[in-house]
Amino acid sequence: MMSIAGVIGGALFVGSGKTIALAGPAAILAYLGGGILVVLVMRMLGEMAVAQPDTGSFATYADRAIGRWAGFTIGWLYWYFWALLMGWEAYVAGTILHNWFPMVPGWGFALIVTLSLIVVNFMNVRSYGEFEFWFALIKVVAIVLFISLGCLAIVHLWPWGNTSGWSHLTSTGGFIPNGGKSVVVALLGVMFAFLGAEIVTVAAAESANPDKEIIKTTKSVIWRVCLFYIGSIFIVVALVPWNDPRLGDSTWGSYRVALDALGIPYTGLVVNFIVLTSVCSCFNSALYTTSRMLHSMARRGDAHRVMQITGRTTGTPWVGVLVSSFFALLAVVLSALQWMDIYDVLMQATGTIALLVYLVIAFSQLRMRRKLEAEGKHIRLRVWLFPWLTYAVIVLIIAAFIVMIWEGTYFNEVVYTLLLATVIVVMGMIAQKFNIGAQSRQG
Repeated sequence: MMSIAGVIGGALFVGSGKTIALAGPAAILAYLGGGILVVLVMRMLGEMAVAQPDTGSFATYADRAIGRWAGFTIGWLYWYFWALLMGWEAYVAGTILHNWFPMVPGWGFALIVTLSLIVVNFMNVRSYGEFEFWFALIKVVAIVLFISLGCLAIVHLWPWGNTSGWSHLTSTGGFIPNGGKSVVVALLGVMFAFLGAEIVTVAAAESANPDKEIIKTTKSVIWRVCLFYIGSIFIVVALVPWNDPRLGDSTWGSYRVALDALGIPYTGLVVNFIVLTSVCSCFNSALYTTSRMLHSMARRGDAHRVMQITGRTTGTPWVGVLVSSFFALLAVVLSALQWMDIYDVLMQATGTIALLVYLVIAFSQLRMRRKLEAEGKHIRLRVWLFPWLTYAVIVLIIAAFIVMIWEGTYFNEVVYTLLLATVIVVMGMIAQKFNIGAQSRQG
């Protein structure tokens, strides 16, 4: 359920509308392409995680397979991505709650949400897991109900609303109304939507039977991607004209437009409740993941040793929880001062971190597999068609970066992220060359 929670964010319910407006019904192909990439990357990560469970996940494997600088770089980039995203999630949650209860400012609600989820993450992992289970369950039930109602309308069994069948898949310009280029641009955008599935390998390291849980959830990635993303997008493009202006409007989003077409009352309230649950869930997952990532990096000497401190009774890295909450609290301050434009600039540097994480996972698995085979170790979970699928993923991701720079839509995101990555790579190389943090690594 934690892996499910990480994958399903507010972007599915709202942001997917812009993808549909861009690529038309062919948005299905964009999500399918992104889904295939995530399935392959999760298989690679699962292979390494089953062999060597660790809360540092791919950052630890990059350290062991490529070198300390790689683990240092990807660990801090990943931490930055989720820590910064938490601030945005808190801002969205505060905005939704302020719209419901205007007597309290949005920043006030954002602060309440932030402090509440910090407290949740101070608890032991079992208590945290219970909260995340219910957050995830609400999202899963909402998606299943949405797809069920949509299927009834497609087969002409839904008696209300003004839509039925799947004529919109090919009407109004055809299946690819804006040409192949729009599908490629959409594909580049949706690649980031799936980041979060890898959280399960972090959480599984704290479970009673890590390898069993990782194998089970890694194998379930395929049906989760098909059901939650591709299934949802298919319902929307089948029932709603892709050029409906509301799809590109962030105040509406794909789910709300489709539910409105089905004649469901109070669609705005319903979707806002689902989005609120989603952003709280993603915040919760992100805070858990970043605190564990800091704890793991501190053990390797890549973060200050104070990050290793855990609660005596809970075992929770509470120092890591507090440090990881920095950007969320910063977002509250900027929101109160109405300076959130500054935060938008910071978010630009997270644009392609997902692809960098996937690339490092692929290179790590390539080297780790050969290392494990040379040592004669049994590999319980294997990547298909090794090494060819691994090479294919590496080539695809590098090609994606080239296209993003050349095409221009995501130029700023690529440049800002690569600049940030370059700074962290230099720091990692310095730490490796001068053996900074060596005492922690030995400990």
